[in-house]
Amino acid sequence: MTDFGAIDALLAGAKKEVPLPSAEERRTLREELNLSRAQLAQALGVSPSTVGGWESGRDPSGEVREKYAYFLEAARTKLAAEAAEETSAEDSASSESDSQGDAPAEAGQAEDSGDDVDVLAAPQPCVLCGEPARHQVAGFPQHLDPAECGSAAPVGATESAEGTEPAQSERGVRVVPVGRRLQTADTPDLIGTAVASVLAEHSGDVESATKALVKRAIPDAMALLDHSRMGGRYDVVAHPWMPDVLRKQSSRGADQIWEARPKWSRSELPAGKHEITALDVNGAYLSALKTHLPLGQLEHSTGNHHDRRRAGIHLITPPDWEHDAYLPNPIGSRDEPGPLWVTESTLRLLLRVSGPKYGLCDPPEIHESWTSGATEGLLEKFRIALKDARDRAIADNDDVTLEYVKAMYSKFVSTMGESNYNRELYRTDWMHLIRSQAFANLWWKAHRAYDEGLMVVRAMGTDELHVIGDWRAVFAEGRGVTEVKVKDVYTVGTG
Repeated sequence: MTDFGAIDALLAGAKKEVPLPSAEERRTLREELNLSRAQLAQALGVSPSTVGGWESGRDPSGEVREKYAYFLEAARTKLAAEAAEETSAEDSASSESDSQGDAPAEAGQAEDSGDDVDVLAAPQPCVLCGEPARHQVAGFPQHLDPAECGSAAPVGATESAEGTEPAQSERGVRVVPVGRRLQTADTPDLIGTAVASVLAEHSGDVESATKALVKRAIPDAMALLDHSRMGGRYDVVAHPWMPDVLRKQSSRGADQIWEARPKWSRSELPAGKHEITALDVNGAYLSALKTHLPLGQLEHSTGNHHDRRRAGIHLITPPDWEHDAYLPNPIGSRDEPGPLWVTESTLRLLLRVSGPKYGLCDPPEIHESWTSGATEGLLEKFRIALKDARDRAIADNDDVTLEYVKAMYSKFVSTMGESNYNRELYRTDWMHLIRSQAFANLWWKAHRAYDEGLMVVRAMGTDELHVIGDWRAVFAEGRGVTEVKVKDVYTVGTG
């Protein structure tokens, strides 16, 4: 006989899962409140990467789902209330203004007030780029001319895979929504705080503190990236669908992207004895964070056409290179002929050296591409935070911070692909782009050395350049990211 009591108990305890908004709205609600993933994760008792997964489409279950739903609903209510208050305040101000009739404009107000533009008495940091601006738009300091703004994006860049850039006025002014303002003077020093905290935990033991900081470099880098994106102009698709060319062919194999890693040595040297200096390029991957990165999911196109407003990967037939006797090939050391998949960084290098200014080769032939709307400044605040911390560490002889920062940017780049160590950001295309940008940067250093009269002997990886001649007249010596340091000095040939 059926146990009706058990069935009744089952039905009494059964309930539908709490509904959740879309993944896009989840992220928007959190960012509108200026909350980081780490902050929300701590409140919910989960990891920041788990929150990142929820904001990319995965759904929580059980008790944590109810907590997450409660947060999202409360966030929605709070933002709606703040918006209502602002609307009420604006209506009051508008009514007061109307009651004054045709009173003359206040001193300092711009003649064209259609966009609520005011002239500032003293320059203030722009909410988009942080540089001094002399005007404010809707109450926020901002450059009126996009050309003056450090965050100006190429026309057509997208906010996400689906959306387009928000509409701007005819003068290019973009009003930043409340809750998305750039943090400037009050931006906390996350790197310095982490180092001080870990040193205290390890009673000042430098070696153990360094190991602990390096171990947490990936989640800390992601937290810094997330913080640097507050007030950012673009939304990023963190876990997009990737085409097969970006997927590993086997568990231990590689995908089909050619990063143009140089492994070049000059075949012959003039007769005689030569002193060769091996130069080490500082912070190669750190510098390479400044590159054109696609924001949304990659879209397929065909044809021999390059849109500079987009970035991604391209199937090309590279041009012949006739200068291998004294300069490395821009596509690196490759023996096999025929088409290959390269990144935006490599393609732009080839297009530049084939252009009228240099004329070193023919243009590459583009067969097909996977691209998305792009910007070169996406990681700029992240890069600058790391660079500034690195510079301070060098000035203070702070090896703990130096090793920590190095681990942060190197592991950030290396774990963006198919990695089990970083699940907050899955952008294999970014990983290849940044790496190949580092190789392109080294190529340009080799070209600069050659152009300034040095003899280039070797170019290897991201940071090794061997030259003959007065290199100090060409490159600044030091430990900064724009400088080089001596790795080795050796002699070849006979006198």
